[in-house]
Amino acid sequence: MTGIISIGFGGSVMADKIVAVVPPDSKPSMRLRDTARAENRLIDATQGHRTRAVIITTSNHVILCGISPDTLVQRIKESEV
Repeated sequence: MTGIISIGFGGSVMADKIVAVVPPDSKPSMRLRDTARAENRLIDATQGHRTRAVIITTSNHVILCGISPDTLVQRIKESEV
């Protein structure tokens, strides 16, 4: 059983619902973000801070996160133990 991952600023997501964690700077992740915004699938969990990671979920939602991808991956690994 996997747990709940803190994505910063009071936000959290179920670890088993995460499909991918990607950096926000690439063109594909920017297109993904724009498409999700247009389709009302974008969740901004940065609370005005800089976006450091983009999380894609099993429900095809895109979550913008203020924590680095490396930190998120480490938290996911810790929740699997």
